[in-house]
Amino acid sequence: MARKDNLIVGVDIGSHAVKICQLQRSGKGYKLIALGSATIPPGAVEDGVLQDPEEVSKAIASLLKNLKIKATKIGISISGYSVIVKKISLEKMDDSALDDYIKSEAEQYIPFDVEDVYLDYQKLPPKSSTDERLDIMLVAAKKEVVNDYLSMLQNIKLETVLVDVDGFALENIWETVSGTVANVALVDIGASKMNINIISNGVSVLARDIVVGSEQLTEQLANKLNVDLASAEKIKLGKELCQDNQDEITNIFNQTCTQWVLEIKKAIDLYFANNPDSPLQSLVLSGGGSKVNGLAEYIGEETGLNVIMFNPFEKMTYDEKKFDPDYIHLVAPEMTIAAGLAIRQSPF
Repeated sequence: MARKDNLIVGVDIGSHAVKICQLQRSGKGYKLIALGSATIPPGAVEDGVLQDPEEVSKAIASLLKNLKIKATKIGISISGYSVIVKKISLEKMDDSALDDYIKSEAEQYIPFDVEDVYLDYQKLPPKSSTDERLDIMLVAAKKEVVNDYLSMLQNIKLETVLVDVDGFALENIWETVSGTVANVALVDIGASKMNINIISNGVSVLARDIVVGSEQLTEQLANKLNVDLASAEKIKLGKELCQDNQDEITNIFNQTCTQWVLEIKKAIDLYFANNPDSPLQSLVLSGGGSKVNGLAEYIGEETGLNVIMFNPFEKMTYDEKKFDPDYIHLVAPEMTIAAGLAIRQSPF
């Protein structure tokens, strides 16, 4: 069992906000120790790339101070165009030969110069004992982008011991909390991107980032209705009614959310084409965009799947004197990736 202090602090750096989660081992499960978010200026992070390190580092340092987190070993995750996650099929070979092959031949699978990226890979379980092929999940991340994050975090005295990919952090927290290896589509909708990770028999078989997010819906509502972004956000979440413009609001929702659903359906259709005998049991929805009024029901109708609104803290304990259960329930969807990082142990 991990020591209580051996879990890292999860730091999810999005385009709209920084989210931080700290957990502690508690029996066979976890206890929530700290949780919070802080908004960052527009444009500070764009498509997963750090544009304004000073503003982002200020937000992280201030949030850590407010949450009274003294631990300095953290994990982050990245997404966007600078990260490629690709499933490839190879002839069977031993581990040493596979390592050599990936190092020498990876460039044919990624759109970057191999010298400019950090490479990692994971062998996927064979589909059958007679399978002559080897399936690999290959991950490449641009060094320049990763190094900018590491440098920014080092400047505020944080030691980054883990750099993950959003979809895998999502997978880790889902499997940890659900305790199942059911075939599911994990869909996390953030402010500016949507992450889809389809899990079959406990293994990620399709992972992709799509540049659509709930921020576009807020901006469209603000522009069309001539309201500020704060009011548009409330309308988006169903917290503020706007009866005079209901038809216009419905039209905006239909256009934008239809685009999201089409991307989800494309990924599901691709999965079904390659795995006709392993149907999906459900679609697990998370991220701040998952709270858009009526979205979960719409996705369920269009995909024919049971939609689960994911609360990563559902089975965790926490001090109710410190955390309001209503607050936990409210922020849980956008804290999923931060929680997925926070369950990881420090390797040293």
